[in-house]
Amino acid sequence: MKKVFIGILAIGLLGACNSNNKTAANGTAATAENAAKIKFDNDAFDFGKIKQGDKVTHEYKFVNEGKSPLIITDSYATCGCTKPEWPKTPIKPGDSGTLKVTFSSVGKSGLQDKQITVVANTVPNTTVVHLVGEVLEPAKK
Repeated sequence: MKKVFIGILAIGLLGACNSNNKTAANGTAATAENAAKIKFDNDAFDFGKIKQGDKVTHEYKFVNEGKSPLIITDSYATCGCTKPEWPKTPIKPGDSGTLKVTFSSVGKSGLQDKQITVVANTVPNTTVVHLVGEVLEPAKK
């Protein structure tokens, strides 16, 4: 009897893991056909070489290529040195917006690749852009 119960439980869990239902960032079921779709002009920006302590700001332009209003609920970076700002109001289908990202190089050196994740009512519900470049150490005295 235990083996039958474990078998049924395993099948139920596998079925739940393989479910095709996607939940959008706003908690409603989303389908790929009707969901908002965020399309960035460029998903990576190379700021080149900067001096340690400098700040870099870049605006990633995007358009909602989907059929529903795009609602960005969160955006975060791989470290606290990178701060994203995003539109708080819905972006209508066909309209555009910007994701503004500021990177502070204080205490950083060498090659940098900061990943900025955007959470929205898209399928899948996350999109990643990159901010890359090199932070030069101060000259030795």
